Amino acid sequence: DDATRALMGSNMQRQAVPLLVPEAPLVGTGMEFKAAHDSGVVILAKESGVVDKVSGDEIVIRDEHGERHSYRLTKFARSNQGTCINQRPVVTAGQIIEKGDLLADGPSTEKGEIGLGRNALIGFMTWEGYNYEDAVLLSEKLVKEDIYTSIHIEEFESEARETKLGPEEITRDIPNISDDAIKDLDEGGIIRIGAEVRAGDILVGKVTPKGETELTAEERLLRAIFGEKAREVRDTSLRVPHGEGGIVVDVKIFTRENKDELSPGVNEMVRVYIAQKRKISVGDKMAGRHGNKGVVSRILREEDMPFLPDGTPLQIVLNPLGVPSRMNIGQVLEVHLGLACRALGWHIATPVFDGATYEEIRDCLGLATDTMDAPMDENDPRMQKNYFHNGKPLRLALDEEGKRLFQDGKLRLRDGRTGDYFENPVTVGIMYFLKLHHLVDDKMHARSTGPYSLVTQQPLGGKAQFGGQRFGEMEVWALEAYGAAHTLQEILTVKSDDTLGRVKTYEAIIKGQNIPTPGVPESFKVLYRELEALGLDIRVLDANKNEIEIPELDPEDMMTPEAPVREEEEPAAELPMLDEEEMDIDMDDVLDTDFSREDFSLGADDEELDDFNVGDLDLDPLE
Repeated sequence: DDATRALMGSNMQRQAVPLLVPEAPLVGTGMEFKAAHDSGVVILAKESGVVDKVSGDEIVIRDEHGERHSYRLTKFARSNQGTCINQRPVVTAGQIIEKGDLLADGPSTEKGEIGLGRNALIGFMTWEGYNYEDAVLLSEKLVKEDIYTSIHIEEFESEARETKLGPEEITRDIPNISDDAIKDLDEGGIIRIGAEVRAGDILVGKVTPKGETELTAEERLLRAIFGEKAREVRDTSLRVPHGEGGIVVDVKIFTRENKDELSPGVNEMVRVYIAQKRKISVGDKMAGRHGNKGVVSRILREEDMPFLPDGTPLQIVLNPLGVPSRMNIGQVLEVHLGLACRALGWHIATPVFDGATYEEIRDCLGLATDTMDAPMDENDPRMQKNYFHNGKPLRLALDEEGKRLFQDGKLRLRDGRTGDYFENPVTVGIMYFLKLHHLVDDKMHARSTGPYSLVTQQPLGGKAQFGGQRFGEMEVWALEAYGAAHTLQEILTVKSDDTLGRVKTYEAIIKGQNIPTPGVPESFKVLYRELEALGLDIRVLDANKNEIEIPELDPEDMMTPEAPVREEEEPAAELPMLDEEEMDIDMDDVLDTDFSREDFSLGADDEELDDFNVGDLDLDPLE
C-alpha cells in the first residue's frame, strides 16, 4: 500500500465499532492475538486450575490447592465513544486451563484475537452507478443476519439544584402533563428500566420554583375563596433529545444523603442510560484495512446481487476505480488470499515487512481451486487410485485444469436480476471490512422552527443546538447566478433573521393563507446602526423613493411559542435610566466626596462585618 493509504487504514481501525458478533480476520498480520491480549479487554487466567462455574457475568476457577478464584465480567457498559463494552465467557465448566489462558472475550475480540469487522464476500465491479465515488453496495443479507449490527449506549443526566427561589425537585407530579407522558415514570419521577423511549419522552420529571408574580384582583379573590394555591413551579424535566431513542438499560441516582460526590449547589443527580441496536444502513461509513473507505449507497435484495457460478450472491460490491489511482494494491491481494483461506479453512498471517509474495498467493489460489472443484471428499481413497482422465489420475487432471482457470482470481459472475453473465470476469474474494463510528443516525438532522441566537436573531447552528443549515456567501452567489430571486429573498429574511416576518409566515402556513411579503432582516438593521455610528445620516428608500421606517426591535415580537429563546441565553431585563434632574443629585458633588466606611449603615454591627465573607452568600452568578 501507498504510505498515505496505509496511514488511513491504521487510523480507521481505531474508529471501528464493536459488532454484535465479532470475527477475527482470515488474512491477518500475526499481531491480532498480541493486540487483543495486551489491550486489557479480554480476561486471562491468573492461575492454572479447573473451571468450576460459568455464568453470563462470572467465571469461577478452582486451583490445585482447592481455592476458588472468581472473575467478574463487564456486561453492557458504555465506552466513551458510546459503544457497548461486553465480555463473553469462552470456557465451559470442567475445562482444565493453564495460567494465562483466555477465559472471556471482550468487545471486538474473537477467541482472544482482535476482531474489528467481518470477513465479507466482495467483488470489484461497477453496478448501475451505485458505487460511483467510493460508494459501497451491500446485500440485504448483511442487515437481516445482523452481520454489521452494533449496540450503542447514550448517557443523559439531570441535576436538581438549589435555586434562589427554593430547591428544584425530582418528582412525578409535573404541571400540565398528560398521564400518558408519565406512564413509564416510577413514583419518584424517574423512568423505569426496560422502557422504550422516543425523542421528546420524559426521562426524569423535574420542577423548578417560579418567582411569584404580581396577582391581579381576580386571582387574589379566587385564591381567597379556594385557599392558598400551590406555589408556582415550571416543568424542567429531562427529555430524550431529538433524533435519539431506544431502551432504558440503567439508571443511577446520586444524592447528598448517600454521601455521593456532587458539585456545589446540586442536591440530587440522575443518570439514565439508553441503548439502541443499530443495523447497517444507507449513509453509514465502512472501510477495509487499506484506507479503502466508502459510504453505503444502497442495500440491495439478496436475489438481485451479482452471484458466483455456484449461486452464492456477493455481500459487498466495491468500485474497481478505487484501486489504481490510490495505489493501495494490498486490498486486491487480500481479496485473493482471503478467497483461498475460505476455501481451505485456513487463517493466514502475513506480517508487515514479510508478507505473502505474488507467487505464494497464486499457489494458494491454485490449491484452493483443487479443494473447491473436488467432486468428492479429497481423502476418499478412490480419488487417489481408480479414477483417470486422459491417462492421468483425476486428482492431477483437476489440479492442472483448476490452476489454469483460477490463478488470476477472477470469476464469471451473473446478474442476479436477469441471470445473464456480466461482460468481463470479476475479481472476487474475501476482504475484512469494518463498520466505522461515523453513523448516519448520529448525523441526520432536520429543523422547521427552533431556537434563535439572541445576538443576531439568526437560527443557531449544528445538530446539538437543533440548529439550521448555514447558507453562506458562496451559496448566495449560486442562487444569484440562477436568478432565483424569490428563493434567495426568503432564505435571507423569513428563514433567517426577519423577526416579524418569520412569525407571520409561520402563522400564514398554519392558517393556509398566502405568505406575506418579507420585512427588514435584523442584520440590515445592524448595518444601518453601524453606519449611523460612523456619523452618516442614513435614509432607507423603497423603489418609489419613499422612506422606509426601520422599526426598533420589541423583544415580545421575537418570541414565538414554537421557538422559545434558549434558557441559558435569557435576555437581561432592561433597567430604567434616571436623569440627574429626576434624582435631584449633583453628580459633581458625588464624585468629589471622599466616602469612608462610617458613612454607611448596612444594618449590622461593625464586628459582624469584619467576619463577613462574600463566599458565605449563596449567589448564582448567572441569576
